[in-house]
Amino acid sequence: MADPYQNNIYHQGGGDSYGTYGEGGGHDGYGYREDYPPQEEDAASDVTEGHDEEDQMYEGEYQGIPHPDEVKAEQRAARAKARSAGAAVSELEELSEQYEDIMEDCGHGKFQWTLFVVLGLALMADGVECFVVAFVLPSAEKDLCLSNAEKGMLGLTVFLSMMVGAFLWGGLADKVGRRRCLIVALAINCVFGFLSSFAQGYGSFLFFRVLSGVGIGGTVPIVYSYFSEFLQMDKRGEHLSWLCMFWMMGGIYASFTAWGIIPRYGWGFSMGTEFQFHSWRVFVLVAALPAIGSLVGLTFMPESPRFLLENAKHDEAWMILKQVHDTNWRAKGQPEKVFTVTHIKTPKTAEDEFIEIQSGTGTAVQRWAVRSLTLSKLVMKNVASLLSAELRFATLFMAVIWFCMAFSYYGLSVWFPDMIKHLQYEEYESRVKVFHRERVENFHFNFSLENQIHEEGEYINDKFISIEMKSVKFENSLFEDCHFEDIKSTDTVFENCTIRSTVFYNTDLWEEKFINCKMENTTFEHNKKGCHLDTVEENDVLIYLVSFLGSLAVLPGNIISALFMDKIGRAKIIGGSMLISAGCTFFLFLSFSQSAIIALQCLFCGVSVAAWNGMEVVTVELYPASKRATAFGLLNALCKLAAVLGSSIFTSFVSVTKAVPILLSFAALVCGGLVALKLPDTRGKILQ
Repeated sequence: MADPYQNNIYHQGGGDSYGTYGEGGGHDGYGYREDYPPQEEDAASDVTEGHDEEDQMYEGEYQGIPHPDEVKAEQRAARAKARSAGAAVSELEELSEQYEDIMEDCGHGKFQWTLFVVLGLALMADGVECFVVAFVLPSAEKDLCLSNAEKGMLGLTVFLSMMVGAFLWGGLADKVGRRRCLIVALAINCVFGFLSSFAQGYGSFLFFRVLSGVGIGGTVPIVYSYFSEFLQMDKRGEHLSWLCMFWMMGGIYASFTAWGIIPRYGWGFSMGTEFQFHSWRVFVLVAALPAIGSLVGLTFMPESPRFLLENAKHDEAWMILKQVHDTNWRAKGQPEKVFTVTHIKTPKTAEDEFIEIQSGTGTAVQRWAVRSLTLSKLVMKNVASLLSAELRFATLFMAVIWFCMAFSYYGLSVWFPDMIKHLQYEEYESRVKVFHRERVENFHFNFSLENQIHEEGEYINDKFISIEMKSVKFENSLFEDCHFEDIKSTDTVFENCTIRSTVFYNTDLWEEKFINCKMENTTFEHNKKGCHLDTVEENDVLIYLVSFLGSLAVLPGNIISALFMDKIGRAKIIGGSMLISAGCTFFLFLSFSQSAIIALQCLFCGVSVAAWNGMEVVTVELYPASKRATAFGLLNALCKLAAVLGSSIFTSFVSVTKAVPILLSFAALVCGGLVALKLPDTRGKILQ
């Protein structure tokens, strides 16, 4: 790929004047060679490679149904007539129309499907990233000795780092290039994701996950902008929707691998007490595989020719378009089809709009600083242009829709499993055994204690050896001449107790577990340092199962939205999906059992995915090529901010009331849905 700083070009001009590339005349500014007739793509051969259509009669001919080639020819003729009519078509629109004609000639085939898989793996990596921290926290919190505040900070900062990454890489992709930015972003994600699996402390783990999040945050804005610029108009809505399925596959992959790896506590090793590598760290490594696969695939993919044309790189754009054309038609068994374009309309750039930096001027650091500063200014200028007169309302409408959808979706996605845990905890707490004023002397406790409260008890000359204590509380009790040895505890505390002449040997009972206790002649020997992993976690399976089912429930909605995206329209898909999702939330008032919550989560995810698909498609279509990734990055950053707010607000009401989260999500979804219905119909719109 060409260096984005090649020819010292930093900034594209306003696009008011356009030139043509290549030799020969051509009509209406289009450079098709006149010794070849314009060759159209045969729609039926998109799915049947190598099939000879010339030997068959079009099956709809006797039914009066026009051939797809005839429809495209009529559309192209209409565009040519509009151009010949005069000043109604701007030069930028003329470039967009020519590019659409070229993509129709290139067809949809092997090249697009290969790119589809490569970019799909990048989207899959983004989906995995959203689940990694949630899945590893139950184990990592014990391995890294995390407090509740540190756990909350970890989840919060990862989403905030993805927000920064979306804004950063989206802006850079419009100035540096889609492919190059995506490669760098995925490389950052892979490197720091790998390092985080070996981090032994909270600070280093948080640092590496934040940088990993900055990297993966750029995938969504770049992937959709990149792929859309290789699609012709009648394929765009459907195939961008199919691409969304990879995010769902990321959730399924993360749930499935976490389920299979993390509970296997033997899958690890240790080097003394300073270095521990448990099974959750293996999962962190496995979670990086989709990003690695996409990174490898991108090395064989070209830059977006539309981006190159916007930056006056004619030769590279022409060669890539020829590569797309030849790859597709060779795969369809028609290698004789010739790429007939000889010149392409491209924007001219004024010399005073570039900053020249000669290789011999200043030091390498100075040149890098000037380039970075200039690039930053251009990115911010591009961001500001999203609020220009022609884009202001589109940006405002899309910002409201993205925020409302993300606030509800991510808020409920966190709230659903938290409510299930809360219901389980309430059920578990209801079975607690309470022992009041018991007196135990000369007794050997050789069995585990679980879910018990001991109040005002007296334990004289007792032995607690090689047992587990889970959810045990000793309150206002006396321990005298007791011996604790090889104790493993979880959620166990001693509160307002008096402990006399007692020995704690090789236990994990630390000072924090003795609250307002009075110690008299008590010794602690060989206490276990650091934290440990529980060998049994009853909720592990449920955590993975709920996420797996939620991700799998997206499949029907994905298929339906892809099939009907071009038939119903983007605005109706988004608005209808958000309004139906709002209705789903009210079912929570009718039943509130664990099974009902899981069922409603699946229903909500399955319906709301159609809105996500429509939002991503219409975001691509509303903005011109020079601002597409920037707009997508800004809106996706807003999405992550809404996710942080939604999850923080909703979880704060888990043990308080269910009404507030339900009403908040309902209001947000209704608001976003009504705004979405006001969006313009972009189905037949040529990509700007």
